[in-house]
Amino acid sequence: MNLSNYYWYFKSALTPRFCDDVIKHGLAKKEQVALTGGYANKKLNRDDIINLKKKRNSDITWLDDNWIYKEIHPYIQKANKSAGWNYDWDRSEQCQFTKYKLNQYYDWHCDSWPKPYEEEGPTKGKIRKLSVTCQLTDGSEYKGGELEFDYRNYEPHMRDENNHLIKAKEILPKGSIIVFPSFLWHRVKPVTKGTRYSLVLWNLGYPFK
Repeated sequence: MNLSNYYWYFKSALTPRFCDDVIKHGLAKKEQVALTGGYANKKLNRDDIINLKKKRNSDITWLDDNWIYKEIHPYIQKANKSAGWNYDWDRSEQCQFTKYKLNQYYDWHCDSWPKPYEEEGPTKGKIRKLSVTCQLTDGSEYKGGELEFDYRNYEPHMRDENNHLIKAKEILPKGSIIVFPSFLWHRVKPVTKGTRYSLVLWNLGYPFK
């Protein structure tokens, strides 16, 4: 799908105090290894963990506090309108508080699933439409860990990383927010120094018509 705007950002939108509160809250919860879709509902053995970490290596906790949603939802609504997407969405999943330590990363992926959620409940029949990443750590506090996008709306022989591989440098300041359609391919490169903290939200609606 070709878009006029592939992402929309708000630089330093969240206050340092809010970011620090989220970090403190996230670190107080029990940490777990971040999974990908193929491993989400199974007990992992040694080989599974090895294969998983070829794709993703980070630590997460889950947050679902109203004070977090209340702060971030207005930015999602504004981005959805300002970017011209105007996607219908009505629910957010749990927030994923993510810690990227030395050499941790998340390779190329998109956040959307091949089909809508099937389990009974408020998410049934819905898909991920808008993804959000909130920068909780200032870019000066770590090295590496870049959020990058690959638009992939080109024919293979026309690939040019100067045009198609985009580094989201706009969100390096602490408190910055980036919103993008969940079907976009993106990655977080390995952290080479320090620790990067981020908060991710996926926002759901019924499939596109």
